Amino acid sequence: MSAGARLDGAGSLGTRATLRRGVEISPQILDGAFLTVVLAVLAAAGRVVVPLAVQQTIDTVGVAGGTGDGRLVRLVGLAALGLVVAGVCSALVNVRLFRSSEAGLARLRITAFRRVHDLSSLTQGTERRGSLVSRVTSDVDTISLFVQWGGIMLLVSVLQIAAATVLMAIWSWQLTLVVWASFVPLVLVLRPAQKKVGEAYAAVRQSVGAMLGAISEAVVGAETVRAYGVTSRTQGRIDAAVHRTWRAQVRAQNRVSIVFSSGVLVANAVLAVVVVVGTLLGVGGSLSAGRLVAFLFLVQLFTGPVQMATEILNELQNALAGWRRVIGVIDTPVDIADPEGGGATSPRGPAEVRFEGVTYAYPGGPPVLSGIDLRVPAGQKVAVVGATGSGKSTLVKLVTRLADPDEGRVLLDGTDLRALSLDSLRRRVVLVPQEGFLFEGSLADNVAYGARDAEPAEGQAAAGRVAVPDVDPRTVLRAFDELGLADWVAALPDGIGTEVGQRGERLSAGERQLVSLARAHLAGGDLLVLDEATSAVDPATDVRIAGALDRLAAGRTTITVAHRLSTAEAADLVVVVDRGRIVEIGTHGELVAAGGTYAAMHAAWMSQTR
Repeated sequence: MSAGARLDGAGSLGTRATLRRGVEISPQILDGAFLTVVLAVLAAAGRVVVPLAVQQTIDTVGVAGGTGDGRLVRLVGLAALGLVVAGVCSALVNVRLFRSSEAGLARLRITAFRRVHDLSSLTQGTERRGSLVSRVTSDVDTISLFVQWGGIMLLVSVLQIAAATVLMAIWSWQLTLVVWASFVPLVLVLRPAQKKVGEAYAAVRQSVGAMLGAISEAVVGAETVRAYGVTSRTQGRIDAAVHRTWRAQVRAQNRVSIVFSSGVLVANAVLAVVVVVGTLLGVGGSLSAGRLVAFLFLVQLFTGPVQMATEILNELQNALAGWRRVIGVIDTPVDIADPEGGGATSPRGPAEVRFEGVTYAYPGGPPVLSGIDLRVPAGQKVAVVGATGSGKSTLVKLVTRLADPDEGRVLLDGTDLRALSLDSLRRRVVLVPQEGFLFEGSLADNVAYGARDAEPAEGQAAAGRVAVPDVDPRTVLRAFDELGLADWVAALPDGIGTEVGQRGERLSAGERQLVSLARAHLAGGDLLVLDEATSAVDPATDVRIAGALDRLAAGRTTITVAHRLSTAEAADLVVVVDRGRIVEIGTHGELVAAGGTYAAMHAAWMSQTR
């Protein structure tokens, strides 16, 4: 499978297949299902006691004239008991369904969220972040609403229809046939109508995801929006997304209204037909007065759930649309995964990296790397230089296994990265990206995040903060000190307790990079991969970053995507990439003396720095 597979919408799954797959993912939904069904049967049976009591009252007590034998009292008591039993059983069914559904949907959310993290950045990039988040949040909420409300109503309604049908058939098979025959047209129309409703709700879920994507993008980029004075244009884009969602919701509700109104119309028509036909049967002596009146009660018990069922089925279509989107995430193949059997473990120590005949192309595009052969000796500092778009960042993706080569292989100490367990690989290879991402919390929280073996601190999840390992603050301070950053930390208002804000917005770009370097140091990898990012920092911070990088690289193999050639000057080996190929390899002095591509780049850089 090519890297960067698109997220699947699971739109081809039918209703049964969607439900079956959903239960496979979240089997907790069916926990205790047998007892729940038994309680639902009792709830449905309790509701037919009233029509039975009415029939007995009219046909026996009423005809006998008087209540001396206490039968009326017993019938009223029986009816009251039936209603109490029905109410208690319905409440228990509701509670049980709520518990099991919440347990199942919690598992669904966890599974979907884990799959999101397992998917490669290329696959995630096929959909907006907000839309991707909506698959794990709002789409699951639609399932929750249906299972907890529609699930109990559908279960009780089906059983109530069955119980009413049995009793109606005992009293008058002729009227029972009339009732069922009257609903045949609705049943014939309902199936294609539900398909249309399902299509409408699928459009709703897609538009909601697109709307959340547009909103989240605008919120994250608020500073850029204000800086360029495009607030009105951005607002117009959001308004358009909101209106598309509104129109999709209205279209879906219009179709729902037609289906529901059809159910109400048929139910009323059935009642009228039963009154007419029942009266005729009564006149002919085929049906007693008590049975006719009780039959009308049963018709209400029959038609009420049928009307409710149309609404429930509409909600089911909404839930199915959301369920398919969540299943789509879970069933999307993972491009970067552990090999079968878990993979090999790579021993710790100085890391050697080799590229052998590596070719890579992004999905649907031309090769961005071709025939790459490269050896990075253990313990060496290697700088990768080249023009924008030459393939430098793709080399980083391959060596950190954020992508796999289409041809050839990348080896760590002689082992193909694809044969290593991801856990072992992540312990040995540490990436510091160009823009260090910080989680909301303190400096200490963000640095401690790199400690892989520590247990999560208590209370972090409950507080809604990032799950921070329980690391001694002195360890965090030591990491800053070993990188020569102790004076910078000491100058902060609260030291390592300083809050960084969302995405680290309370710190400058250079300061965020310092925290990222301390995090990488605490992670303790053997191979350090750096996407250098010092072009937008002040000179003082630049000096701090350079010093921290030197200390961080000590004793480790480092591969640095060098955006400034001062980094290449200090490297043990310089790799020059041009149009997806390695065109030069050597030390800084050797390449300058050779007068080739690197020499020209260096001369141009020197002229700009004077």
